[in-house]
Amino acid sequence: MRLLGGVAVALALALGAAGSAHAQGGPCGAHPWCDRSLSPDRRAALLVDALTPAERIGLLAGDKAGGVAGAAGMHTGDADGVPRLGVPPLHLTDGPVGVRQGPSTAFPASISLAASFDRRLAGTYGGAVGDEARLKGDDVVYAPTVNILRTPLWGRAFESLGEDPLLTSSMAVAWIRGAQRAGVIANVKHFAANNQEGAPGPGGSIVGNRFSVDARVDQRTLREIYLPAFEAAVKDAHVGSVMCSYNRLNGIHSCENKALLTGILRRDWGFRGFVLADYGASKHIGPALAAGLDFEPWPFADADGGENLTPAAVSAAIAAGRTTQAAVDAAVHRLLRTLFATGFFDRAPYADTPARIDAAAHRRIAQRAAEAGAVLLKNDHALPLDARRLRSLAVIGPDADRYVNGGGSSDIVPLSFTSPLNAIAARAGARVHVRADTGDDPARAAQVARRADAAVVVVADSAAEGTDKPCLGLECGSKDAVDRDKLVAAVAAANRRTIVVLETAGPVLTPWRHRVAGLLEAWYPGEAGGPAIARLLFGDADPGGRLPATFPRREGDLPTAGDPKLYPGVGGIVTYGEGVLVGYRSYDQRRVRPAYPFGFGLSYTRFALRGLRVRAARRGAGVRVTVDVANRGGRRGTAVPQVYLGLPSAPGRVQPPRQLKGFAKVDLRPGRRARVHLALDARAFAYWDVHRHGWRVAPGCYGLWAGTSSRDLGRRVPIAAGGARCGAGAARIAAGTVSG
Repeated sequence: MRLLGGVAVALALALGAAGSAHAQGGPCGAHPWCDRSLSPDRRAALLVDALTPAERIGLLAGDKAGGVAGAAGMHTGDADGVPRLGVPPLHLTDGPVGVRQGPSTAFPASISLAASFDRRLAGTYGGAVGDEARLKGDDVVYAPTVNILRTPLWGRAFESLGEDPLLTSSMAVAWIRGAQRAGVIANVKHFAANNQEGAPGPGGSIVGNRFSVDARVDQRTLREIYLPAFEAAVKDAHVGSVMCSYNRLNGIHSCENKALLTGILRRDWGFRGFVLADYGASKHIGPALAAGLDFEPWPFADADGGENLTPAAVSAAIAAGRTTQAAVDAAVHRLLRTLFATGFFDRAPYADTPARIDAAAHRRIAQRAAEAGAVLLKNDHALPLDARRLRSLAVIGPDADRYVNGGGSSDIVPLSFTSPLNAIAARAGARVHVRADTGDDPARAAQVARRADAAVVVVADSAAEGTDKPCLGLECGSKDAVDRDKLVAAVAAANRRTIVVLETAGPVLTPWRHRVAGLLEAWYPGEAGGPAIARLLFGDADPGGRLPATFPRREGDLPTAGDPKLYPGVGGIVTYGEGVLVGYRSYDQRRVRPAYPFGFGLSYTRFALRGLRVRAARRGAGVRVTVDVANRGGRRGTAVPQVYLGLPSAPGRVQPPRQLKGFAKVDLRPGRRARVHLALDARAFAYWDVHRHGWRVAPGCYGLWAGTSSRDLGRRVPIAAGGARCGAGAARIAAGTVSG
């Protein structure tokens, strides 16, 4: 059982489980299902048999609704359990960037975490969120969000882990492991192809609304782009639960899509946890239970009349013959099996004790994550700032003195907050005259900037769950009258040493980038974003981030631009016609130059990649790659070497010019070097064969590159598969079907 291999062991360690494997009693009591020597399946079966049919039906749905507001002392979801048999309440919470349950540590947005390219940090981040959820009395945390950033217009771009399936998978696996080690069940979401909220339409309408849009995605694109992170969450992280999404997938609602929930999730991947519905995503009781939906936290039907899994509705469906008690029992068994496997019944219920949260430690993690995820996009000898040589500094912008975050289920009330303005002023010190301006009058802001040695302009966009951004400019969707692009241009014209700090949900347009001396993307940096930004600007920390998504030069360059069928959809159908050419893959295929490419980011030092070597692994199942990274500059810094593969195309099988297949993060002092080892297994070379319904390595010549972004790559190293002749010295791998 996959779940036992990961979650049960991790949670037992995290919770300090004591006693022999055969022990009974404790919080569970002396019931037969409390015997820990039995398998989770057997324990679940015994408990299901002891429950009355009505009690089983009662375990399918949540029992309270008020927690969706995120108030202190209230959980996002609650199920009351069955007191008669000692089944305790189950509590669930929002959590991709922190626990939305009263004031909590506000961590940097998920896209910032993705920009760190740091798996270890992702595990620490997930662990801190999990710890905070546990100390607020929660058993399940709704996170991480692993939907691919198909378009940067997506209202939840900040909650994503970027546009690449490998990066998303890697960060998600680490996050889940960290959270589940902390003692909670992670809930990976939203399964599947939930890549838009819907574009603003006439009269306040939403075109391509996530609640009803039908995402038409071919099987190869699903398997290669939109499902790998969910697959990795199941197979590698042993995630305890999966959230099915609002949208239809190829004509069928995700929460009643048997091919998705039973065929792919359980049969193909071996998932042993439980599936819960997004709030209101359950549409029809019979098809949902038959497909493999197990639990619905939201106890109300959605606005368009969809059914939910409340006792009255399920009982009526059974009476009408639209579902069966057996289908109910199967869903309850899967839920209980997961709870037994994760130790839920064998520990005391978690108490809502927020005072026990180590707020200082979590704030340090949040600040470290903000520094590691910030991406230095431009530095024309403007950074780092030197407080010893500055006499005056202008800090300008409507967002320099406020907390910026994304709206919706990631709208966290921070435990504490220091603004960029205050943090920069504190770091500059008393010797530097810091002049502040809100930027609502660009002409006045330019005058302030003109009198300063340097100007820092802090500007943010506005993004939230529920609707996509109307365009990619900074002012698009903003709630004030400030034209931020005009402000940046005015300040840059007044001061040659203008540094822009972006706090955005994802990629935005930067029409003024050639006129500024420095550009730092800080994303939505969380509660410790101010001190992190100050440390980065003054060189106390090296900007550790690299872009997890492409920044276009113009909105018309987006892969989905110019065709409403591709986005936001026509007649309620959005067609993923670009196929596997998502993000940088599309820019490379079309030979469109971006403003800043995927994987790009500068440091305050210089790195060189040398000595790329590629050797076939045992039995030709993939390759082993080594590359040397050297710090050639005078400062300590972080490098992110990246490995890309080019797979051979064939008639009817388009392949992107390059795909990310490996990466590492290396911290080096001046003059030091490190050897990076990366293993690319057979799956890295495989495509999804729709005819054989499986992964396959095609015969032919493959190219491998190592570099610092998708557009900054060294020499191509050939790799031959299936007897292909690809040049002298080419590593050889086996062609054919790949298991898993």
